Amino acid sequence: MRNVLRALISILLSASLLFGAAFAGAPVRIDMPDVPAGAYGRYVNAFVGTGGVPWMCGMLSPAACAPFGCVRLGPDTCAAGGIAAVKTNTSGYYYEHRHMLGFSFGRLSGTGARDYGMFRVTPAAGRKTKASALAYTHTQETASPGYYAVYLPGAGALCEMTATAHTGVLRCTFRTGKDASLFLDAASALSGGNTADVSVAADAGTHSLTAEAKLFGTFTGRYDGLKAYLYAEWDAQTQDVSVTDTTACLRFGDLRGGSVTLRAGVSFVSAENARENLESEVGTADFDTVRARTADAWETRLGSVRVGADDETKTVFYTALYHTMIMPTDFTDADGTYLGFDGRSHEAQGFTYRTDMSLWDTVRNTHALYTLIAPDVQRDSLESLLCMADQGGVLPRWPMGGGYAGSMFGNPANILFTESYLKGVPFDAQKAYAQMKKSSDGEYQGKVDRDGAKEYNEYGYLPDDLGYDDSVSKTLEYSWEDAALSTLAAALGNADEAAYYAGRSQNYRNLWDADTAYFRPKNSDGSWGRMFPHLTSFIDDIFGTKLFRAYCEGSARQWRWGTTQDPDALVALFGAKETFVRELDRFMRDAAPVRGAVDPGSGFWIGNQHDIHAPYLFNHADRADLAQKWVRWTLRERFSADADGLDGNDDGGTLSAWYVFSAMGFYPIAGSDRYWIGSPCLQSAALTLPDGGTLRITVQNQSEKNVYVSAVTLNGEPLTAPFLTHSRISQGGELVFTMTDHADACAF
Repeated sequence: MRNVLRALISILLSASLLFGAAFAGAPVRIDMPDVPAGAYGRYVNAFVGTGGVPWMCGMLSPAACAPFGCVRLGPDTCAAGGIAAVKTNTSGYYYEHRHMLGFSFGRLSGTGARDYGMFRVTPAAGRKTKASALAYTHTQETASPGYYAVYLPGAGALCEMTATAHTGVLRCTFRTGKDASLFLDAASALSGGNTADVSVAADAGTHSLTAEAKLFGTFTGRYDGLKAYLYAEWDAQTQDVSVTDTTACLRFGDLRGGSVTLRAGVSFVSAENARENLESEVGTADFDTVRARTADAWETRLGSVRVGADDETKTVFYTALYHTMIMPTDFTDADGTYLGFDGRSHEAQGFTYRTDMSLWDTVRNTHALYTLIAPDVQRDSLESLLCMADQGGVLPRWPMGGGYAGSMFGNPANILFTESYLKGVPFDAQKAYAQMKKSSDGEYQGKVDRDGAKEYNEYGYLPDDLGYDDSVSKTLEYSWEDAALSTLAAALGNADEAAYYAGRSQNYRNLWDADTAYFRPKNSDGSWGRMFPHLTSFIDDIFGTKLFRAYCEGSARQWRWGTTQDPDALVALFGAKETFVRELDRFMRDAAPVRGAVDPGSGFWIGNQHDIHAPYLFNHADRADLAQKWVRWTLRERFSADADGLDGNDDGGTLSAWYVFSAMGFYPIAGSDRYWIGSPCLQSAALTLPDGGTLRITVQNQSEKNVYVSAVTLNGEPLTAPFLTHSRISQGGELVFTMTDHADACAF
């Protein structure tokens, strides 16, 4: 079945791409701008993760954006005829496409969801009456942090983009004598989305326009939609400005060798806020000034980690670090207001309100990275989540835009708040704890609450025969989240409640089948449901079956390692450490033979989050050498500087954060204040920490074959176990690894 499926999808994909390429046309040769990049930005390849096998690729975009900004101005691509099939460009961009619909002002980063894509601008040449898809080639395309450019032969235009937090600036230089135009589509949305309540107004005298639309995408369509506002100005004299209910066409006549710059502010509060955002963040600055400022902002963020390595490794590293800093989104306008989950405007006092948090994914590593090198973003995230709970009724698990996306399941915010508290991030812990209890106990009866909370609490697991999908996956995740709730309860002095939630945190044991050594679906009468360890739930997705519905986006083998809160107990469930090691090693060996495979199989797959930590579990079975071997293998085989350089959706920077941490030699145990020791692939690293201190990492005897750690010292003191606590590195210090190629010389 796997081979048939792989062949079928490959044929369909190849046919689509060939059809697109046939209409791309011969490129017109021009010199692309040589835009300077900084000491760190020059190692960022913004095209990494934008291509590969559909639905298994990174789903990233080279769009121009500021660090953690709101506007992400970039290309929306398609195949010939405007088609974007087979879930290729959820970020708006897919490297294998050969046409562009234009440039829109927003998108999610690395997710499987299509959303935003508002206010698309498309250049044209000649007396066109509407925008159309334009061919392009990668040889005439470039990008760097805060900048994207492409030459579109069909419009005779070099299109350059940059952005600030809430504005986008588009400069189009025309190389044709035909009438130059810009079309703005206020009804645009990424493929599969739609809009309502669209309006456009333009004033040729003031060279300005306003637009608004209500977005309904993959996530915004799950609540009442998201109203977006745009205010834009242009700097070239127009010959004609025409407006319909949903579009504006700006005609400039013959601009051969000249350019037009469109500067636009975006807001989700009001049109006036959009105008104020433009005035505040751009003012009278020209394109190059704005681009340089944003490049500097990226240099500051990327410079929070300074690494020593060969150029290829630096490229993979800084590209990954860049991708961790695209979301969460700055939703706070220049006047300090933001759109809350109650649909009203609120003022952010003392913090920046942020949204677009892929929490189910990013709690596993990305937020731990922010705690170390972007503490402002981490604190903003916590404060924002509490505001969302106040205004919307419950903590979200995937907040997007102005509402609950409800994506995935469970209460990942429990893990985030607990880990942040243990690491000393300031927030109202009592308030967070009350909201955590509310969501975990199922008090909020809405679509973002715990699915099957009543039955889960009654049975101690989610019965598979009561109509709930992902019964095993949800039971494992709920147990983890209750463990986090118990930990925070204890830290706050609530001993009785800590004991209660600690008991619930052990519910994962109720689905452990000792005979098969797997977590299995269980029915309400206690009987076991069916399980096919080597087949994944993606078969259900493709064929519409319900054979594997107990496991979310994966297989029983991949969810076998899903007890991050209790890894020592998981080892014990196998009966002997040797058995655990044998099964985990076999699981790692069964990883797909190539990165981004059409079928990831049932073995180790870093491209989805439930087993992303699996290589580090060897540390709990006295086989740190195998943890180091497989971590280094993953760094080498599952990441690259190519367009298909990720092994799955990046999900808000989750895969990228895995690389950043693992390359430095340690990795967070989510929901705790501890880190695992792995196998660094850098020669050195220096992290600027929240209090201004520096954590310096030195790797002695670094080489491709020296994957084992023969010694680790922290401030001169040897580590005797493959673990670190946050308190030992949070003030800085010297972490020194000594590497060897002998597994039996491993330090632990």
